[in-house]
Amino acid sequence: MRKSLLAVAIVAIAACSESPKNDSSTSAQAPEVEKTQTASDVTAQATQDNPLLAASELQYQAPDFSRIKDEHFEPAFEQGMAEHLQEIEAIAKSSEPVTFNNTIVVMEEAGALLTRVSRVFFNLVGTDSNEARRALQSKMAPRLAAHSDSIYLNADLFARVESLYNQRVALEMDPESERLLEVYYDNFVKAGAKLSAEQKDTLRALNEEHSTLTTQFSQNLLKLSKAIAVVVDDKAELEGLSDAQIKSAAAAAKAAGHEDKYLISITNTTRQPVLTSLKNRELRQRIWEASANRGTSGELDNQPLVQRLVQIRAQKAGLLGYDNWAEYQLVNTMAEKPESVMNMLNSMVPAVVSNTKAEQAAIQAMIEKEGGDFDVQPWDWAYYAEKVRQAKYDLNENEVREYFEFNRVLHDGLFYTMNRLYGIRFEARPDLPVYHPDVQAFELFDHDGKSLAIFYADYFAREGKRGGAWMSAFVGQSGLLEQKPVVVNVMNIPKGPEGEPTLVSFDHVTTMFHELGHGIHGMFSDVRYPTLAGTSVSRDFVEFPSTFEEDWAATPEVLENYAFHYKTGERIPDELLAKVLKAKNFNMGFDTLEYMSAALLDMEWHSLPADSELQDVAKFEAKALEKHGVDLPAVPPRYKSTYFAHSIGGGYSAGYYAYMWSEILAADAFAYVKERGGLTRKNGDWYRKNILEVGNSRPPMESYKKFRGQEPTTDALLIRRGLSPQGGE
Repeated sequence: MRKSLLAVAIVAIAACSESPKNDSSTSAQAPEVEKTQTASDVTAQATQDNPLLAASELQYQAPDFSRIKDEHFEPAFEQGMAEHLQEIEAIAKSSEPVTFNNTIVVMEEAGALLTRVSRVFFNLVGTDSNEARRALQSKMAPRLAAHSDSIYLNADLFARVESLYNQRVALEMDPESERLLEVYYDNFVKAGAKLSAEQKDTLRALNEEHSTLTTQFSQNLLKLSKAIAVVVDDKAELEGLSDAQIKSAAAAAKAAGHEDKYLISITNTTRQPVLTSLKNRELRQRIWEASANRGTSGELDNQPLVQRLVQIRAQKAGLLGYDNWAEYQLVNTMAEKPESVMNMLNSMVPAVVSNTKAEQAAIQAMIEKEGGDFDVQPWDWAYYAEKVRQAKYDLNENEVREYFEFNRVLHDGLFYTMNRLYGIRFEARPDLPVYHPDVQAFELFDHDGKSLAIFYADYFAREGKRGGAWMSAFVGQSGLLEQKPVVVNVMNIPKGPEGEPTLVSFDHVTTMFHELGHGIHGMFSDVRYPTLAGTSVSRDFVEFPSTFEEDWAATPEVLENYAFHYKTGERIPDELLAKVLKAKNFNMGFDTLEYMSAALLDMEWHSLPADSELQDVAKFEAKALEKHGVDLPAVPPRYKSTYFAHSIGGGYSAGYYAYMWSEILAADAFAYVKERGGLTRKNGDWYRKNILEVGNSRPPMESYKKFRGQEPTTDALLIRRGLSPQGGE
């Protein structure tokens, strides 16, 4: 699940409302008799010219992409920030006695226009970027950071929040309101509200620089994805790829101006999916090195950005009274402190490294069996691991892929599972405008026919879309604002050649289930306050609902409903299905180690103290991996620092561990559901009621215990990952 950090920062303090508030200070000016238009005429004309200035008239305020143009964003941002500051100032300077309603609730209602334009703009920057949008992103990033500071560092405003917080017990509020007040107070304190005036000035400067550099980092990554694509001259070098993959590579090369050649796009992780099939070792090395060395030289060298960003975070943490950024980030999470994260990860290292070394030995044996006279390198691992898997399970990935046609996976896999669990249905809405032809719009209906949300499906890779997969929202749920959610799932699945179906790897199938888990977390949200709605939970809880849904993809009764051969329509044979399930945990040592290495690297970067000097990036990485005993040369981290968007880009800084932490919850929850009948409405409704609907309206562990009856254990996780005798291959 992946939203712009700036958009999140704005939404966290300024939830949407039906329409922007009127500015009473400007309406009090004397009329100019020479004008023939009234103020309302001017406002109406402006709104007509710029659709972002008023709430969309489409269902649930879904953005009207047929009217929105790039030139609309900047004036909408400017007006949105101005309106929001006026609303905030009115709260801060109010002479009325402070109350929850005239302070916290009014802040929840403020900033409608700014929230609306931020959500639309930053979603489009991630999914359909262009030069104009990137230029505006660079311009607005420091402005929005300063805008956020002008709210959180407003002494008068914080005084009202603090006054309410100090008397919260006497106020006898309902639980959700009390939770909201606590979240607001914590957010203000963490943002620097208690600092001196001089310290606040220092913090503002750090925040502005941080915002500028994170934007530059993300834009460099977007440019790098195009710059480092590997061009192949000779089709013979592509031996091992399917005909469809070769056709797609030829089409990509032609589109990029390389006539009669082949282009291999580089995805956003260290390893590349195409390496599983490519026989040509030199080409495998070229592709891997293009991935692993990105952002380390030239105009798009991200190393200086890595150095300064981690230093800024350490300095900011020190200013706010913390030893390091990790300590600061983890205060209001389930983990609570860096030591808990390090203990969790390090406790797994021996078993994971042992499994990985066993996998490496099997791969080395396969290399030697085929006459290879070299030690396994990172660019060899996937290719020979696939050979080991085929030998062990008689399973061919290209054969398996033929049973996972995209539309069938979406409708008969994902939507079928959601209907069985929750009674919901997705109905296509081709009448709703979308921001790209590849995007599909759906309306979500509950078991009783009640409309719940609008859902956009944006699954295919294209130029201008950042790498990875995520969920975001154009409109957030809120009972206070009478808003229903408008949610999007985004992925980067390679689209099939023109006129041919898109066949999906089982990894991509699993990711589709994962992202829809985020999607229903947002769409089932049923809380009053927008700040607490949907996925607005701690990083180490937000990946739980998404990871929980993953395991349904491999459940036999679900597979049997969507895994049909794209040509013959034949259901996946029982023998092949048994092989797929048996091989599910194959290579899990590698998968776990490359993830854990990245998570540990993230924690080490963000454990630096405030007075740390700039670090040599390559040396720091090597030292961090060696320190934790995860420095296996053939298994580098899933992300290196120069393209580690989760960590260095900011959204999951000191938080990449959250996937593993959340997986503990997900595995425990899924095992619990299986014990109680598996894919049933009873199980789905109980999970929905206690986890998906409540957002952050209560502490996450409290929600989990309401659902499960106890805190989770790691037993199910070890089984899920095949790292326990009960969960073997």
